Formats: sequence, structure tokens, C-alpha cells
Amino acid sequence: MKRFQRKPLIATVLASLAAAGSALVFTTNDTISRTSILISVPQPLKHSWTDRLVRPAFLSPDQSQFCIFPLSFARTGLDPPPGSVKEEGDGENHKCCNCFRRDTIANAAATVCPAVVNISVSRGFHGLSAGRSIGSGTIIDADGTILTCAHVVDFQGLTISSKGKVDVTLQDGRVFEGTVVNADLHSDIAIVKIKSKTPLPTAKLGTSNRLRPGDWVVAMGCPLSLQNTITAGIVSCVDRQSSDLGLGGMRREYLQTDCAINAGNSGGPLVNVDGEVIGVNIMKVLAADGLGFAVPIDSVIKIIDHFKKKGRVIRPWLGLKMLNLNDMVVAQLQERDPSFPKVNKGVLVSMVTPGSPADRAGFHPSDVVVEFDGKPVGTIKEIIDIMGDNIGKRLKAVVKRANYVTATLTVIPEEANPDM
Repeated sequence: MKRFQRKPLIATVLASLAAAGSALVFTTNDTISRTSILISVPQPLKHSWTDRLVRPAFLSPDQSQFCIFPLSFARTGLDPPPGSVKEEGDGENHKCCNCFRRDTIANAAATVCPAVVNISVSRGFHGLSAGRSIGSGTIIDADGTILTCAHVVDFQGLTISSKGKVDVTLQDGRVFEGTVVNADLHSDIAIVKIKSKTPLPTAKLGTSNRLRPGDWVVAMGCPLSLQNTITAGIVSCVDRQSSDLGLGGMRREYLQTDCAINAGNSGGPLVNVDGEVIGVNIMKVLAADGLGFAVPIDSVIKIIDHFKKKGRVIRPWLGLKMLNLNDMVVAQLQERDPSFPKVNKGVLVSMVTPGSPADRAGFHPSDVVVEFDGKPVGTIKEIIDIMGDNIGKRLKAVVKRANYVTATLTVIPEEANPDM
């Protein structure tokens, strides 16, 4: 912090320094005081910048004035002193911790861009041509594995005349015939495979569980068949529920972003500033701008693992509709109904499907699940993670009920209907 003072004036100065190099000053002659202006200088620049405030002649000390004036800066060094900016890594790959530079987005895009592909699928219906479906994808393995959306390569209601074959165009212009290896319509994730005698560029998969609203992200793909298209924005929500979007079926979570996403972006990567894929762009809200959604990469990795192990995605089903509880919601429910279970956290059962595994196990609406398979739980996601792909396994659940009642139930998950 650097302090600038001048001799006593008949003024009180209130200064607000702006990044554009100007300050807003208001003076009044009501009080005799010392004029003091504070300027905050970033720690790495303290030794390389000398800041000099220039007071214009038109600012009169004996008269109330409101004005905007420029600040004059004298720069004494080209770069911050060595060691003043913390860095990690070495060589050409070193990165500045928590830095966002003018080339941050460009560097992230350049890292992934070569691995982003255009996917084109011929479609037909009873022998008649129905045009082509255009989408995007990302090469995630040097063996030619491409990550994309299921609706790009497997559209319900039409028959793919190419019989599982798609055209894949790389950013460098190479064209390959790809084969649809796996597709999961529920998550809208698919895997396409191409063969190449020459090396293929690949993108690194990151993690989505550390994302926060406000983090910068980049959407990449081929919207409207325009290859090499890059748009940037922020993460608007990290756990948007499928029910929030009016989507039926089993519970799904999406990353919400304000990146521009259009037809053809589907299947393309959502990338963080480190150049890692953290989501797969899947859809947008047609009636609004800046509302795009992506499947979190952590979910995608689990789906790929299912593909490798069993050739399809196995999803256990209990037949429960549930709601996450927190302290504030619990307090409100207890205020409305004094008999509500005395808990600090848990998962509230709002509905039990008749004839479902949960119904047969004895679950009731208003039960609060506090323990599942011997582990304390506070969110629906924790219950789903504990179940994993266990079908037919007996799992014990501890539930709290009204009037201080605790019950231990045994539930046997069934495989979910893929059409649910």
C-alpha cells in the first residue's frame, strides 16, 4: 500500500481508483483535514511500478468540485522481479498460479483444438434419404476412440442408412470412416472408433467435481458445419438437474454454461482454462440465449468404464423420488410439523413407486435416509455412488421417521429400464 498526502486543505477527498487509469474525486469545504489517497498495488508489481498521482490545476481547494482526472504512472521495469510471481512446473509447460492472461483462452483452445472432429451421419427412412446429421466429437485416445453424443450417431425414429458408419473429419482435413462402438441414449453419450496409420491428436480428460459457478470454460465444435469454432463463457451452474429442465426419466445432472452452443456443437468438448475436457456439450434451450448444457466429464468417465467392462451402462433402480436436506430446509420442515424427524442432514423420500424395490423394502414418503449400506449419506448423489452398478445386492438403509422412530430397511436394487 502506498500513501500520498499533502499539507492541510479545506477539503475532504474521496478517491476511487479505476483500472482504466482514472479517479473520481469529490471535495467539500465543510471540514479541515489532511488529504489522503490510498492506492493498492499488487504484490508482484510493488518493485516494478512507481505510481505518481497528478493533481490537475482545475481542482480548487476552496470550492466544492466533482471531477474525473487521469492518473500518471511511471513504469520502471518491463517484468515483475524474479520470484515475485509463483510458478509451478518447469520448461515450456510452466503455468502461473491463479493467473488469467489475455492468451489463457487461446492457449486452452489450442491445446484441445487438434483433437476436435466433425461427425457426419447419413440418415434414411424406408430407403429414402433424410439428409445428414452433423455433430462434433473429441479424440480421447491415440487408438482412435472418439467421444460424442448418442443423438448425433443414433437418432431415435430414423434408421441410419450407413449401418453404424459415420464420416469423421479432423481439423487438419483428414477424413476417416468411423464405427459407432457404443451408445447410451439415457446419458446421450456415444463412442466412435476410427483407424489411422498416422498419429492422431488427443485431448486430455480433466475432472468436473472441482468446478465452481463462475469458472471460465471454452465450448468447441462444428456448429452449423463451421469447423474450428470456439466460444468462451463461464460455468453458470455445476449441478443442474434434469427435472429443472422438464426432462423425465431417471435423474441426471448437467453443467450449465453461457457459452454459445448451436446445432452441430453436440458432442463437442467443454474445456477448462488448463486445456482439459470437463464436459460434453449436449444441448441448449432454444427459447433463450446463454443457456447451454454439458454432461460432466466425471459422469462420462463412469459411462466409458461401463462400456469397457460390460458393453452397456448398468443402472440400479430403487423406485424412490428424493430430496437433499440441509439445516435450513430441516428447520423449516420442523417448524411446519413438530413431529418431523430430528436430523441435521439426510435425504428426504418424497415418493415411493408402487411395486418398486423400495416399496417392497418398506420405504414410506417422508422417510429421511441418513445411512446407506453402512455409510452416512446427506445427498442423493452419495446414495447413487454407493449403489454403483450393484444389481441384486442386499443393501441396508437407516431411515428416520416422525416421532423419533428409526427403522432399518433392506432393499435390493433392480436394473433400471433403459426407456425410463
